[in-house]
Amino acid sequence: MSGAPRPTGTRPEGVGPSGLGARVAGDALGARLREGDLSAAPAALNLIESTAQADREQTAALLAELSPASLGGEAPAHVVGVTGPPGAGKSTLLSALLRTWRQRGRTVAMLAVDPSSRRSGGSLLGDRARIDFDPADRGVLIRSTAAGDRLGGLARATRTAAHALAAAFDVVVIETVGVGQAETEVADVADTVAVVVQPGGGDVLQFLKAGIMEIPDVLVVTKADLGQIATRTRRDLSAALRSLGSRATPVLAVSSLPPPTGIDELVDALAAHREGLDLADRRLAARRAAALGDFAAEHGERGVRALGGRTEAEALLAAQDPGLDVAALANALELAASRPAARGGGRAGDGGLEGGDGA
Repeated sequence: MSGAPRPTGTRPEGVGPSGLGARVAGDALGARLREGDLSAAPAALNLIESTAQADREQTAALLAELSPASLGGEAPAHVVGVTGPPGAGKSTLLSALLRTWRQRGRTVAMLAVDPSSRRSGGSLLGDRARIDFDPADRGVLIRSTAAGDRLGGLARATRTAAHALAAAFDVVVIETVGVGQAETEVADVADTVAVVVQPGGGDVLQFLKAGIMEIPDVLVVTKADLGQIATRTRRDLSAALRSLGSRATPVLAVSSLPPPTGIDELVDALAAHREGLDLADRRLAARRAAALGDFAAEHGERGVRALGGRTEAEALLAAQDPGLDVAALANALELAASRPAARGGGRAGDGGLEGGDGA
């Protein structure tokens, strides 16, 4: 994580259990976040999570204030994704990481995504309760969000919320729902992804079967205090990474029990990964992928074919100003799809376009 820690300023409204902050115009909230005003964060999250049409318009205004073009570059925060199977100890690990980041003078926002019931649609939103933090700490914000019916480990508003908070905080953490083999969406949002595994999670073949093994920038074995079983899990993970051609990915063992061990090393490993990134390229690719994903979710594959297929859509996005935010990029796709030539091209080449996408 580059740059000196920013001052925490005044206590953010709504940090901790006491309140959520007042809703104000999106552009005003964006301007406050851009200036590092942490007290704007709760109201910004309220706006982002709302599905009302008027609030969606204000969210677009907020994001325009926080686009790379408005910021003069990428948002300064380090966006860290933390994912792994249920019961691996993610929340306990985050408590230890939070203490270390705060001891180093970093302001921290944590977005915890909780699973929703398939039967009732409700969520317990317990991640916030499991993360140990001081509600009076001005430099910490923790928000739980229900995943709803989305797959991938994130909630609908998680990407947008992380982007907004990255303009004001030093570290933004996204804790996904407990994931299995396919829920790897966090890799398209975070700068650095830490996959958390508990000892005894399986042999090398089991790790290789899991699609989640393709996304980590840092692998973390929790409960190192268990001794030999933790050592064997760390060895199996290293072997799995070698089989995938990812031998450079660090595998760290940590214990969050007092006195905690390995936490400082993990914080340093996360920071080292961030320092080695071409951050502008990584985030630009993520914004373009998100814009195409949003467009496809709204219009389906027929809409993508109206653009000439995914390859043509990606080329159109690549021609846009790299300083645009996701909403502006999605609007560019909307405009292109609405042109008669684009629609005609999509109809004329449906068969060939689908074949081209699969090539």
